[in-house]
Amino acid sequence: MPIDWFTVTAQALNFIVLVWLLKRFLYGPILRAIDAREHRVAAELADAAAKQAQALRERDDFARRNADFDRQREAQLAQLHTQVTQERQHLLERARADAAAWSARRLSSLHDEATQQGQAIRAQVQQEVFAIARKTLQDLASQALEDRVCALFAERLRHLDAAQRKTLASTLGASDAPLQVRSAFVLEQPQREVLEAALRETLGQDVPLQYSCSEVLVGGIELLGGGHKIGWNIGDYLDVMEHNVAQRLQQLTEPGPDAATAASGKPAAGETPAAAPLADLAALDDADPAAPQDAASAATRTSR
Repeated sequence: MPIDWFTVTAQALNFIVLVWLLKRFLYGPILRAIDAREHRVAAELADAAAKQAQALRERDDFARRNADFDRQREAQLAQLHTQVTQERQHLLERARADAAAWSARRLSSLHDEATQQGQAIRAQVQQEVFAIARKTLQDLASQALEDRVCALFAERLRHLDAAQRKTLASTLGASDAPLQVRSAFVLEQPQREVLEAALRETLGQDVPLQYSCSEVLVGGIELLGGGHKIGWNIGDYLDVMEHNVAQRLQQLTEPGPDAATAASGKPAAGETPAAAPLADLAALDDADPAAPQDAASAATRTSR
């Protein structure tokens, strides 16, 4: 039978291609996988050996630390026992001292409480006395007293200093609103004319005024405008007197260098002497208009 070399050559070439394909896609990956597994197993064995050696070292270190801990614990227990004994003794001594201090504070608290109650009673009596005084002055207000108060306030307006005159003039120029006149009583037409004439004489022009009554004032009159206020009020004297009495009572109840001053009856440093408003009213007829204002002028206030 004749040999077909073309078929033989094709079969040989086909076999070579098959072998190459098997080696490339089958045996090669299998061999590489086997090599990789061997390397991984070897690495895991080496890592296990290293971990075993590390575990042995840690075991030895743990045993050493346990021994050190036992020794430290014994030493700390002994030290703690000593500290507890000392602290117990210290707490006992402090408890005795605290008990003595509490007893002293209790006595001091009782004394302070008695003092505060006395001060509260004195303050209440003081407030009631001045409240009665205010009510009495309001009840005693008469037409003659109102005329005299109005005349006194008009005299104050005529003798305003340059700064007060400038303030009033600027207030009138800054707004068309009338100035507010607030009094403790209803101003009659003659009394209003007295005030308007005083303002006209002071500022050199007619001044629009709006009148109202206030129960807060005690026998007094106030002129308000533009955030400023000029006033004369018997209540101001009562406020000063009430402040001085409260200050004197506080000095009498508090030990210190001021107690001697308070007991002597002389005004202490910073204490404002209270002027007599009725005497100021009585002296209006004899007062010199060009003379400086006396202590009662402290009640004439110009404030922002």
